[in-house]
Amino acid sequence: MENNNKRKEALLYHAKPTPGKIQVVPTKKYATQRDLSLAYSPGVAEPCLEIAKDVNNVYKYTAKGNLVAVITNGTAVLGLGDIGPEASKPVMEGKGLLFKIFSDIDVFDIEIGTKNVDEFIETVKNIAPTFGGINLEDIKAPESFEIERRLVEELNIPVMHDDQHGTAIISSAALINALELANKKAEDIKMVVSGAGSAAIACADLYVLLGIKPENVYMFNSKGLLTKNNPSISELQRKYARDCEPISLAEAMKGCDLFLGLSTADVLTPEMLLSMSENPIVFAMANPNPEIEYNLAIATRKDIIMATGRSDYPNQVNNVLGFPYIFRGALDVRATKINEAMKMAAVRALASLAKESVPEQVNVAYGATKLTFGREYIIPKPFDPRLIAVVAPAVAKAAMDSGVAQNPINDWEKYKDELLERLGHDNKLVRMITTRAKSDPKSIVFAEADHLDVLKAAQIVHDEGIGFPVLLGNKEIILELKAEIGFDADVTIIDPKEKEEEERRNRFAKTYWETRKRRGISFLDAQKLMRERNYFAAMMVNVGEADALVSGHSRSYPSVVKPMLQLVDKAPGASIVATTNIMMTKRGPMFFSDTAININPSADDLAKIALMTAKTARMFGVEPVIAMVSYSNFGSSTNSSAGKVREAVAYLHENHPDLCIDGEIQADFALNPEMLKAKFPFSKLADKKVNTLIFPNLESANITYKLLKELNKVDSIGPIMLGMGKPVHIFQLGASVEEMVNMSAIAIIDAQEKQKKKASN
Repeated sequence: MENNNKRKEALLYHAKPTPGKIQVVPTKKYATQRDLSLAYSPGVAEPCLEIAKDVNNVYKYTAKGNLVAVITNGTAVLGLGDIGPEASKPVMEGKGLLFKIFSDIDVFDIEIGTKNVDEFIETVKNIAPTFGGINLEDIKAPESFEIERRLVEELNIPVMHDDQHGTAIISSAALINALELANKKAEDIKMVVSGAGSAAIACADLYVLLGIKPENVYMFNSKGLLTKNNPSISELQRKYARDCEPISLAEAMKGCDLFLGLSTADVLTPEMLLSMSENPIVFAMANPNPEIEYNLAIATRKDIIMATGRSDYPNQVNNVLGFPYIFRGALDVRATKINEAMKMAAVRALASLAKESVPEQVNVAYGATKLTFGREYIIPKPFDPRLIAVVAPAVAKAAMDSGVAQNPINDWEKYKDELLERLGHDNKLVRMITTRAKSDPKSIVFAEADHLDVLKAAQIVHDEGIGFPVLLGNKEIILELKAEIGFDADVTIIDPKEKEEEERRNRFAKTYWETRKRRGISFLDAQKLMRERNYFAAMMVNVGEADALVSGHSRSYPSVVKPMLQLVDKAPGASIVATTNIMMTKRGPMFFSDTAININPSADDLAKIALMTAKTARMFGVEPVIAMVSYSNFGSSTNSSAGKVREAVAYLHENHPDLCIDGEIQADFALNPEMLKAKFPFSKLADKKVNTLIFPNLESANITYKLLKELNKVDSIGPIMLGMGKPVHIFQLGASVEEMVNMSAIAIIDAQEKQKKKASN
């Protein structure tokens, strides 16, 4: 049932609300007749004439310079094999999505209906003038080698078959660092390779460039060791064929220093691993299950240095660490090809980055106290925001040094700034939040689990390993809905009104009454309240029977927040409760506060809200740059509304001078650094990219974030509760399934943080 449900979910994702995963959007204004006359006839004739004079002007007047073709014939799609061009299209669209979100490169996916090598090459050559680069994908070997070789030779734009080179580049970076940790030299090691396809050969080729001697390579295919007297092996495999009688994999593994697996699960046994040399390096990259299971491998050899293709183990060899940034660098210098020097530059850049101090944002994403170079961290993590500004410039410089760059870069600092600005258009924070929650999942109460969308969200939280749902509500309805959506996991279901919960209700009531008996609450009142799910859920978290709770999908915010404020104490040192929403804008994530609690906060309240929001931003690895917004700019109004903002800023400047905050300031100046610097150069926000807005009152904050959500279709996470002593979080009325899943991940991260703080005290 679970597999069937995942199948339905996958199909629905690709089909709704619009079929596919990518679209073409205009980059110019098109509202007026004048705009259209410039975009098409007659205005379009002018750039056409300029390109006709000098073909290089195509990069100046069209999108060619940032456009890559992802091209396949569907003959070797993922683990699905030869499924044809049409069936491969979802994968190619997915590759286009990765290009866009990791390096801001636009993609047209192209599926070619031929298996003939010459026809394929001719088709690609004929359409090549459209593109700045070509990424070949999922083409079976040995045809893929010939196709790539000839296209690289015959075209003057970058061409790369990522299936061949991606794994080779990323694992080569891992190898450089693994050899250093193992205190071994490439030229001295013995390597055994399980798998002899295109990826294995590309890896071996790159490893040889790093110093491994071909005569020290033992390569196996499904039939055994490649030997020179075997007529069935290809020419590309022959360079790694041994001039000897065949030996078994187990025999080859004796004294081996490096095992490279690009084959199938479980071919490497513990006995083989034990026969390897000291500090063995194992790259077991079969997917979804490696050649030896990670936990089994590290239990077998404490001195092992291991990488896999999986995200749930250390040292994931993930192609997304390479191809977006390799093409980014190649496009930006208008390289005529991606050569070995550029690939090796990417390898060394990745290897070096793993040795540098890791940004807190990355530690936060992976739930690590501090990632540091070592056996469990030999290659960077895919969410590392530095990748684009490290790998792309290295590739661009190598293109220039090797003579294939047509548009050299002169100002490298400016180029790196431009790359980081591109990154702001992609929203990695949601993925980072989910990854962090999954690193240490907690129990989480869904107080309205008898509502279909809430139950769907709980199902995703369970299935994705984000947390352990506890379902509150009418048990009969929950069971019916679970059956309807195929949620057959064994999870806790509680109906607070059932007789079997009487003992727990009374226990909760007594605990609550003890804290409120001098505030007009009788024990009978407390007993009645504990029949209500939000009071019951809050008490579950309060007494430690659950780690976090989420509620509010079906009820108004004030009615849901009331029991939380009554039952749950404020966090130590907090004198106010507030909320913030994370808005996923084109300029990157932005924090908006206070969006749900304080109607007309005082200057003192605004200062506290700003400090709590800053703390929350840092919790997610974002260094806050805060604008205290108003309708006024730096004293231009004497009204009390602007005055309290000014007063809050003055307090923060005096008492928290290290906090980057300023105001009162109008929103357009806050969000436009050039305009701000020109008009108010004295501001602490001049030349800064503001990522946090503190609003003067509830209505301005609430209206703004909801307008952005509906008019600009900006995703929002929140409102996130600030200042609460327990992880309790409230959905907006009618929140979507996706919003509830994201809020659940936030609640779990909040629980992680509070448990860490409690343990450290």
